[in-house]
Amino acid sequence: MTQVSPVSSIRNLGPAMEAAFADVGITSAEALRAIGAEEAYGRLLENGHRPHFIGFYVLVMGLQGRPWNDCKGAEKAALRKTFDKLKETRMKKGRSELEAALDEIGVIERPKPPKPA
Repeated sequence: MTQVSPVSSIRNLGPAMEAAFADVGITSAEALRAIGAEEAYGRLLENGHRPHFIGFYVLVMGLQGRPWNDCKGAEKAALRKTFDKLKETRMKKGRSELEAALDEIGVIERPKPPKPA
């Protein structure tokens, strides 16, 4: 029998990230590791979660078993490019340009994920 670990068992990821990933159907650390940071974060964006660069690189560092503040210099710059590309490609699905612009400046309120029981 395969053991299932909570998302929050991954370094740097706490209850908020665990709830966000559960909202998009990623309910275990094993599932998150299997699909990787880019796909997982892309699913968050496609489902209305607001983009946060820090959240993205914290996820990347955590999946590598590294502390979040280990991300610096050229590596951080490369992750920023990846993050910007994810925002560009994954946030547009099913949204108008106006919705995307309003969301970018924080005008559109997104539904909060349900609280765990």
